[in-house]
Amino acid sequence: MTALLVDLGNTRIKWARFDGERLSTPRAAAHSGWRAADYGRRLFGGRPAPESVLVASVAGARLDRQLATAARRAGVQVRFVKVPRRAAGVTVGYLEPWRLGVDRFVAVVGAHHLFDGIATCVVGVGTAMTIDLLGGDGAHRGGVIIPAPALMVETLLRNTHGIRRRTRGGALGASGLFGRSTRAAVVQGSRYAAAALIDRAVEEARSLLGRNPLVVLTGGEAGAVRPLLRSRSVAVPDLVLTGLAVLSQGAKPHPAR
Repeated sequence: MTALLVDLGNTRIKWARFDGERLSTPRAAAHSGWRAADYGRRLFGGRPAPESVLVASVAGARLDRQLATAARRAGVQVRFVKVPRRAAGVTVGYLEPWRLGVDRFVAVVGAHHLFDGIATCVVGVGTAMTIDLLGGDGAHRGGVIIPAPALMVETLLRNTHGIRRRTRGGALGASGLFGRSTRAAVVQGSRYAAAALIDRAVEEARSLLGRNPLVVLTGGEAGAVRPLLRSRSVAVPDLVLTGLAVLSQGAKPHPAR
């Protein structure tokens, strides 16, 4: 059975096919302005239709409807992942599981599958930066959400005048924390702030678990943050798609209690 797996984020969409054993090479694009026809052309055009579509979406109801319409026109059944209390070996630690972002839940499922028995801090660096602590037993212990570095920079420039003016045309040219231009100071400050929070999360996790978790990084900005970490880390660019592949194999979620 061939499934199309879709990670529909706030800014970008990533998708791949899964044949029950391996993922195809993922494809990705910015989806601003897409309509149902665009989803149909990009996801279903030019290839035999998949037997099913499984989607992790945080993009909102309007875009979900556009994607669902495209799947319906292609004659394919689509299912949007909902966050349960338990699924695929993971127990969600939120008091109300539905309040956990579905992308975070699916990423945690992917990390638990890849690093079974190992405690992890699962870090998604996209529009927002999220950190979720997962015990080696699959128990989700909660998380953290802050603006990701690019959003930190955007917010700072939008809400200041002097800093915004001084960043125009400035060279980046920074390899450490201390920038020699306003642009470098803003960019490096945001990246180091993100890295420092991840390292602090590892320290907090050690007090809860008695050991340092492995940092598992994913998302478009992960590459800019990872070199700044002091903690042991790995990068898994397609972590949400990996989690979707696990969920597509029939792991039935238990109802929330």
